[in-house]
Parts: sequence; C-alpha cells; structure tokens
Amino acid sequence: MEDCECLPRIGKTMNWREAASKLRWRIEPYVGGDYCASVTSEIFETVNPADETVLSTAPIGSLADVDAAVCAARQCFEDGCWSEISAARRGDALAKLADLLVENKVEIALLDTLEMGKPIQASLHDAEFYAPLVLRSWAALADKLLGSSVTPDARTVSLNTYQPRGVVGAITPWNFPVVNAVMKVAPALAAGNTVVLKPSEVTPSSALKLAELAVAAGVPPGVFNVVPGVGSTVGAALAAHPDVDLLSFTGSTLTGRRIIQLSGSSNGKPLLMECGGKSPFVVFDDVRDLERVADAAVQSVVRNQGQVCSAHTRLIVQETVYDRLLELVLWRAAQYHPGHPLNEGTTFGPLSSPSQRNTVKRYIDAGLREGARAALMGAIQERGGCYVSPTIFVDVRSDMSIVREEIFGPVLCVQRFKNEEEAIALANSTDYGLVAMVWTRDLGRGKRVAHAIKAGYVSVRTSGEESICPIPIMSFEPQKASGFGSEIGLRGLESYSTLKAISFSGA
Repeated sequence: MEDCECLPRIGKTMNWREAASKLRWRIEPYVGGDYCASVTSEIFETVNPADETVLSTAPIGSLADVDAAVCAARQCFEDGCWSEISAARRGDALAKLADLLVENKVEIALLDTLEMGKPIQASLHDAEFYAPLVLRSWAALADKLLGSSVTPDARTVSLNTYQPRGVVGAITPWNFPVVNAVMKVAPALAAGNTVVLKPSEVTPSSALKLAELAVAAGVPPGVFNVVPGVGSTVGAALAAHPDVDLLSFTGSTLTGRRIIQLSGSSNGKPLLMECGGKSPFVVFDDVRDLERVADAAVQSVVRNQGQVCSAHTRLIVQETVYDRLLELVLWRAAQYHPGHPLNEGTTFGPLSSPSQRNTVKRYIDAGLREGARAALMGAIQERGGCYVSPTIFVDVRSDMSIVREEIFGPVLCVQRFKNEEEAIALANSTDYGLVAMVWTRDLGRGKRVAHAIKAGYVSVRTSGEESICPIPIMSFEPQKASGFGSEIGLRGLESYSTLKAISFSGA
C-alpha cells in the first residue's frame, strides 16, 4: 500500500474509501521471512461485512503448509538465532515492532476494518495504541523472568531456570485481529520461542502484515511465521502437529475442546486456552450513580458490536433499583444504530460476517421462542450488510440459551435478585468463568462476592472512574468452560517457558 503521507485526504480527514481502494491483497503463507504459495489450490473468499462483497480469495491451507512453517520455526529455534540471544535484545526488537505498527497504522486499520467491519476509528486505535502498548509491555518484561537458587548444604547449589519451550503454535479469533495476534506472539517471542500463527480465516491480513514488520524490526526470518487458512485444515494440522511444543488458542469452547483432543492425541503438548465467556455485571442497590452504571453496562455490550469474549452480557440487578437502571440502559442502547465502518463518525458497525449475523439472529429468535421479552428489539439487516442493532431481553430464566451461551453480538439479558446469595447464584449459573464486574459501595460485600464468583478476573466498582488501562496488569486464569492457563503479566511469560532445575555439587 502507498505510504501513509500520500494517502488521499479530504481537508484534515482521511478519505478512507479511496484509501481502501488502493489496498492490494496478498493472503498466503508467510514462512521463513517471505510469502510463499500454498500447496493447496482450494480457496475461500474473504468478505467485507459492510456490504457482503468479496475482498479477496485465499487458500484454505494444508498440512504441508503447516509442516513448512513448523520446520522453519524449528530450524530457527535450534540454531539459537532468537532463543539464545539476550532477553534485552529480544525486548528491543519487540519495542521496534511496536514503533513500526504505529508507522503502518493506516494500512493495518484498513485491513481490519474491511475484513471484520470494525469502525475505522476503533481499528486505528487498535493499531496505533492498543497493539503497540501490548508489545511494549512484553518488551519491558522480556528480561524480568528470574529464576531462584538454594544451597541445601555446603557442597551443593541448586537453581531453577526458565527456558523457552521451542516452537509455539498460536490460533487467534477475528474480533480484534491485530491485537489478538500481538497478544499471542509478543509473550511467546519475549520468552525466546519461535512461532507459527494461524489467524482467523475471517481476518488474516493484519497478522500477515505483522509478520512482515517483525522481520523489519529485527526478528530473524523464520522466527515468526503465519499460515492463513480455515480451521479444519490449518488449525487442526497445527493442533495435531507432533513438532509443536505448546499451543495457545483463543476462540469458541466447541473449537477449543476439539483442539484439546487433537493436541492430546498427537504429542500431548501443553495448552493455553481461552474459550469465551458469558460474563455477569452485578449491581447492588447501594451504588449512587446509576447513570454511570448504565453507561458502563451499555458500553460493555456494544463495544466492538458485542463481539468481545469479556463482554458483560448478563446484567444482574438488585430489585430495588431494577426498574430505574433498566430504564437508563434501554434509553442508552436505543441510541446505537449501525453505520458504515469507513465513516469516521461511526462508533457501531456491522458484525464480522454473514455467518455471525445469522448466529446472532438465531439466538434472538430462540430467546423469543423460549419466552423472554425483548424490551428493546434491534433491527437485523439480512442482506447487503451484516448490521444488527442492540437487543435487550428481560423476563429471562437461567436455563434459556440466550442466558447460558455466548452469543458474540449486541444482546443483553437482564435479571433481578433480592439478596447477595441470589446474586452470586445467578452470576455462577453458566458454564463460563472468564470475567465479572460487581458494583457496590460496600467493600466487605465486594470482597465476598468477588471471591464467590467463579471467574478468572473480577472487577469491583464503586461508581468511581474506570481504569483507562486496556489490558489487565495482574495475571489471571479463566475458569470452568472459559479455559485454562495464564497469558498476562509475568505468569504469562512463565507459561511460554519451561521450568528446569539444575543442581551443582562437589568439593
């Protein structure tokens, strides 16, 4: 694509549609520092969800493509060009990659918006701030993985040391394309591993661009490889590959369980799994600022069109403030109407694909059939664009599919409770356990409820200002069907490493 400074502008505003017309698509494996043709001739189409037109064609991928990428990654790992250099030098390369992301923000933002439908300003934020922030965080942590030592007697010194695992396979979803790629690749590289990444077939292009930029940042060719394709070919081959030392997956629970089976039946490789959520948003009646609570509730369910694994899609409200909060939430949600993602003023775009729109529609229809009432019924555009407005259900039961299952769209279920015990029971009534939010000014209650809710990350708010940090600082693990393993903070760096004990003894 042309240099950012040469891109067409209207006054001070970018002409995003013209800029999009200048993109040249290239979706094929990036292995050993260069693009190469896929072994398979079978293809699939990438589709623009804003209008359902075809953007490009891409190979479905094959076992041979994965073999080539794993072989390149293994060779780089064994020759030590990345694994044996200092952690500080690895950190320097990741920091440089963050700078290059910012320099190429316009192209990356366009790729993500056209393939996934994310509003262009949100994609630009991901490319300019969010993904570089993650990279710089891991760059700073690269040399912080410290071992320990003990002297059990005068002749012996025993120590623990961390070593990179080897070849890391990574499978990412489509909802935050470049951020998801960075979330997997950055800690794996920081720990000294080599990587084979399989991005979602819906959004492969920004991951491929990231691999190009990594080489420019000083990551040796072959250390970071990308194999685009569909899950049944590339994803399955990567999970089952006997020369992959660890696999990190983010996606649906159904696919995650298949990944576990494939990994276990091959070399039994360790796994890091994040398999979605159905997160509760619990509001007690001692909160003072219901306006702020309503803002947060609606923002959580409309952010990224509801396509966020940590979205708080179950609003659980104490009955004494239920009616007032519901009124505030309904009014705010009704203000969101989808717009074209290339318009700079759009804050709420289409869903990611026709398939995802149809999935959300099926869940809404199921909710109505099961007896839930749509207090706000969002419009669904069934052709020519994947636009779905927010829907809010009331009079729901915990056994309904819309309450129990991850929908991944702008659909909110509202429930009421009488006391603390009932709130906890409702919060824990799904199979998921990713994140949760609790609103109360009673810190004792906040602590009790946070401990009782089965989730990896619980945020307790008192109507104060929310943290502006887009990623958690503290490590955590998903619970229940949401997965297992930690990828955040120092624990994440440990997850991508293996712990070895070495003992020295003698006179």
